[in-house]
Amino acid sequence: MTRQEIPNPKDQIPSSAIPEAAVAPSWDLEVGSGDFHIVAFCCHYCAYAAADLAGSLRLQYPPSVRVVKLPCTGKLDVLMILDAFEHGADGVMVAGCMEGDCHYQIGNLNARRRVHHVQTLLKEIGLEPDRVRMFNMSSAMGQKWAEAVAEMDAHVQALGPSPLRKPSPQRRNARRGDRDAAPAVARI
Repeated sequence: MTRQEIPNPKDQIPSSAIPEAAVAPSWDLEVGSGDFHIVAFCCHYCAYAAADLAGSLRLQYPPSVRVVKLPCTGKLDVLMILDAFEHGADGVMVAGCMEGDCHYQIGNLNARRRVHHVQTLLKEIGLEPDRVRMFNMSSAMGQKWAEAVAEMDAHVQALGPSPLRKPSPQRRNARRGDRDAAPAVARI
């Protein structure tokens, strides 16, 4: 398929068909904690189902991942990835359908293009581009989900905490001697 043959993604996934609440991340990350945080944007049909299967099979994988379910990774916006970094994520996984098997035809290809764009932006601002990565899997690949999370966790730990993470008020106050301060929680 040449670049000219790829249809406009807005024609494939109309914004009115996907409620905004379906893609609004809603979890707490403790900014500045010693733990690593990986945000995983997962497509509903494949990667999210693979994560669910991994849980059903009781496969072990690092607890550092926070899953955000999307109707399709094609709905993922560059700003959502950058927002995750801004709010304390050390790494971002984008997990979608196998290439050529997207339920919305080319959503995962659009996501891959956006991931490459974010990697370019991260490199331009002096961050490691590998803090954001794309994975493809089908709904029956629970083991691959566990392996992808373990791989991403090991990679992010090797890179270290994101330089964008701000120290929590608790840590700032601890340096001043006030150890009873409440931990900071960022909403993404």
